[in-house]
Formats: sequence, C-alpha cells, structure tokens
Amino acid sequence: MKITQFAIRNYQFTLVAFALLLALGGLSFVSMPRGEDPPIRMAKYAVAVVYPGTSPQDMEQLVVKPLEDKFHGLDDVKRVQTSIDDGLAVIQVEFTYGSDIDDKHNQLVREVNSIRPLLPDDIQRIDIQKFDASDVSTYQLALTSEVATYKQLYDWADELKTDLEAIREIKNVEIRGLPRQQIRVSIDLQKLARISLPLDRVVAAVQGGASTIPGGTVSAGDKRFNIKTSGDYTSVEQLAATVISASGSNLLYLRDVATVQHDYFEESYLARFNGKRGVFIAISEKDKTNIIDDNKLVERVLTAFPKKLPPTIRLEKGFVQAEDVANRLHHLLLDFMIAIALVLITLIPLGTRASAIVMVSIPLSIAIGLFLLDLMGYTINQLTIVGLVVALGLLVDDSIVVIENIERYLRNGYSPRRAALEATAQIGTAIMGCTAILIVAFLPILFLPEAAGDFVRSLPMAVVTTVLASLLVSLTIVPFLASRFLKPHPHAEGNRVLRTMQRFINASYRPVLHHALARPYLTLGVAALIFAGSVALF
Repeated sequence: MKITQFAIRNYQFTLVAFALLLALGGLSFVSMPRGEDPPIRMAKYAVAVVYPGTSPQDMEQLVVKPLEDKFHGLDDVKRVQTSIDDGLAVIQVEFTYGSDIDDKHNQLVREVNSIRPLLPDDIQRIDIQKFDASDVSTYQLALTSEVATYKQLYDWADELKTDLEAIREIKNVEIRGLPRQQIRVSIDLQKLARISLPLDRVVAAVQGGASTIPGGTVSAGDKRFNIKTSGDYTSVEQLAATVISASGSNLLYLRDVATVQHDYFEESYLARFNGKRGVFIAISEKDKTNIIDDNKLVERVLTAFPKKLPPTIRLEKGFVQAEDVANRLHHLLLDFMIAIALVLITLIPLGTRASAIVMVSIPLSIAIGLFLLDLMGYTINQLTIVGLVVALGLLVDDSIVVIENIERYLRNGYSPRRAALEATAQIGTAIMGCTAILIVAFLPILFLPEAAGDFVRSLPMAVVTTVLASLLVSLTIVPFLASRFLKPHPHAEGNRVLRTMQRFINASYRPVLHHALARPYLTLGVAALIFAGSVALF
C-alpha cells in the first residue's frame, strides 16, 4: 500500500509526525475539560407568574392565554406547556434543539415586557428561569449542629458561600434546607378591644411599611392573617416601632399591642445529614471546566473554613463529584496498563519485539483519538471514558493482524523491509473493511438527535476516533517499526513458544476441524443447538 511505502521510505517524517501526534494527545488529555456528564445546552425556559388570590380559571383567562399567544408567535417554538394552581402559573417554553439559548431568553424577556402593561396590575411578579444542565450540583456540603440556631447556621453558610463564590470556576452556590424566615406579629386582642382599635388598622399599618423584610403572618387569637410587605423596614425593631394610631401627641406603636419577633414558616420538610440537624450548601460549576482542578481550589477553602467555626458546628461533605470522575480516570489508566500487559503476554509466541511493537500502538492510538476528540470540542466525561475502555479491546486488533502477517513472511524467509511492505499490502484492504464495519456499528448511536444524541455522542465518537487512529497506526508506524526492529527467524516455524502452541493446536483442533468439514450438516445442527441453549440461558 502506498501509505505503508511512504511511512517506511520516509522514516524521518514518520517518526516526527507520530511523536507530534503523541505529544498533542498527551496535551489534550491534560487540558481537556473533565466532568461527570457531557455538557448539554437546551433552549428551555419556565415563566412563573405569581398572582395571589386568583383562581385557576381567572389565571388562565387573564394571564396564561395572553402569554401563551405571545410565546406561540416566536420562531422555533417546539412546545408550550402550562400548569396552573391557585395564584400561580408556570409556563414552560421549549424551542427546537440547537437554538441559541441566550437569544431565545432575550426574546422571552422582550415578549413578557411588551405584554406586561396589558396584564392585571396586581400581579406580584413574573420570573423567567432558564434551564441549564450545568446547574447540577457537583458538591453537596452540610453545616450540622444540634445546638446552634438556624440563624447561626445560615450566617456561617453564607460566609462559606462568599468564600466559594470567589473561585472563578464556580458558577453558583446555594444554601438549602433552611426553613423560610418570617416576621411573626402576635396581637393582643384584649388590648385592641380596650382601645377600640380594629384589627384591619394594624394589618394596614404593617403592610404600608415593610418591603425589604420577608412577609409573614399576623396572629390574632386562633386566627392567622397572611400579609404582603410593601415598604422599607430593615429590622424587627423598626417594625415594632410602626405607628398604629396617633391622637394628639400620643402615639400608639405596634409593640404596644403585639409581640414582634423573628420566626420560621411551618416546616414542610426536615433537613438532616446523617441524622443531624443542619443546612446544606450545594455548588455547581461552569461549563467545560476541569472538575478535578476545580476540586483542588474548593478543597483549599474547605480545609481552611472549619478553623473559623465554633465547636458546636461541623462542616461535613455529603457528595463530591470530582472524586467519582478521578476514580473513573484511575480505572481507565488501570485498564490501559492491563491492555499493555495482555498484549505483551499474548504475543509472546510472535516474540518480544513483535509484542513491543503492538504495545506501542495502544498509547499512540489513544493519544490520536483524544487529540481528535479535543479538536471537535468534546470533554472527558463518564461516556468518553466508557468509549475509550471499549476501544481498548478493539484498537490492537489491526496492529496484531499486521504484525502477525509480517512475522509469517519473515518465517518464510523474507527480509524485514520486504515482509513489512508485502504483508501489510496483502491484508490492508481487509483491515480497512473490518474497521469500516466497526464504525458502521456505532453510527446509529453517533447520529441520535437532539439532547439524547448530544448526551451519548461522546461514547461512539471516542470509539470511532480511536479505532480510526489504530487503523492509521497499523498501516504506518507498525510496518515501519517492524521493518527496523524485527529479525528473520532462524527456525521456519518460529520461536519455541509458537512451535509448542502449533503442536498443541495440530493435536487438538485439527482432528475436530476435519470431522466438522466431513459432516457439515451435523456441524450446523450442533452449532444451532448450542446457540439455542445460549439463548435459553437468558
């Protein structure tokens, strides 16, 4: 084959080219982003409308239908789905896969802003949330304590959040499991009755002065009133100093007729870590970063932070995704070493030089495959690793077939150079055909559409690039190395191990093969029975 002839004749170019490819592959392995899953970007959004006190029917007519009509008029809209509850509507808008995420988000914002004056004035808020696969938590930490208050846990969690957000690769840090805070106003109804002050007057005074504190409830006897804040209070003390009524120089404050204090909403869940009360800190990272390098930066913060904590509060790790990714990469390297060892052992009948040449094809093929993956923008993730592990069992096939055929020519008396050229030319077409069949087998997965295809595509692409690299190596570097390092065999039947193996095969397999060829129908019947038995095992 011409490519083989070129590789052998221009050995300087061959050596430099493959040394460069090996270096590029190593650089790609070091610099490629690492993560648990492949990055997926879907143009999908949720528009949440909060309209307190509205029934689902009114919400549909007054809010949802005008918004849906606007959204349906946008380009590339794939699906609009809405769920409606009392005072709340969530409209999910999904665009065709591949649409520009930021552009579609801007379009939604413009449409909502344009129709906002036509919607009811007392809608509390409209939020547009963007779905992003990179928002998945890669760390889950917990601050636990059986004696510290939730306020103390929150303060420490907020300080840890500030420290973590200083890391450039961190996308978001969330504090979870904390009961929602509120301001509780417990009114003394007897005092109100004595001064003939209606309860509505108290509620109106509170509503008129609070915006920057959370809303809460007013308790009057066995009744509770939800309030919506709308003013400028910054502390409980300011709220307690709210003037309820004035008569001349006499002022009646809220604290005179009620107890005002920090409190929490009724808990609908309990946050526990290993049975201990606490709050959680969830961390997500930016797209296409190296999760292992990011972990080193996060660990510096997590190592220093416990020194600040009081003895009653502990920082504990619940989940660190970087450890899983590092573990998978460790197993890949272990499989890589096992593959090299197996090649050295199984090719002993061909000689140590032949097995060493095939061994070279493993790191070369993987390096070239990684370089191609990096060039196409793929990351190292769990599916890429699975693809590389699958490829480890396939990439040596071409090189083994080529080196075995070269060894056969050498045993027949050919010189190393001529054996490399003619042996490779003899089976080159067959090797390309086998490689093509392998690639075709992975094409259905390779061309899966939309998000499912983007998620799984790393696996078949890792196999395809590595197998193509192994084909190139087997037709170029393997014949070149064989022509330089293999020697003619003094014995026509090979070394002692090969001769022993051939005697064993001739003594056991040859008689069985003769009987099978002499009775073809019986042979096919036995094969069919074995196949049926194997199917029955399922």
